[in-house]
Amino acid sequence: MKRISLFFSLMLMTLNFAVGQTAEKKKIYDETADAKVQISDAVAKASETKKHVLLQIGGNWCAWCIMFNELTTTNTELNKYMNDNYEVVHVNYSPKNKNEAVLAELKHPERFGFPVFVILDDKGNLIHTQNSAYLESKEAKGHDTKEVMNFLQSWSYKALDPASYIKK
Repeated sequence: MKRISLFFSLMLMTLNFAVGQTAEKKKIYDETADAKVQISDAVAKASETKKHVLLQIGGNWCAWCIMFNELTTTNTELNKYMNDNYEVVHVNYSPKNKNEAVLAELKHPERFGFPVFVILDDKGNLIHTQNSAYLESKEAKGHDTKEVMNFLQSWSYKALDPASYIKK
């Protein structure tokens, strides 16, 4: 009886692994996209709406990239803050498309690993590069919601607008 039970357990694990490998994984990065065009479009929108541009650089191969995207799209507070304050662009880095020219213009943020975040102002000027390791949770695997929110708030258009600090 134990052998039969062990046999079926192994079969179920094998089947589960096979299904997991063939299941379509969520793709948030477009490997065929021209990052320069994506960024230019986002900067144009940001200048109209008084927002900054948040570049999330990584790839569909990167578990941490997918986890960060999952956090910021499913957490209502983070999602709203990002949408209200940033034009977000997922810049692909993969063997098919490394976007090397764009990353060179951004002063090689890939040196911090992936994902890495770059903040551009509403004119396309680089104002901050963020190593995502500083946004990770110390208690659990993944990014810390409070740290991510603090990061987003610290580099928003309003946070860097001198008019925000004039007492009325």
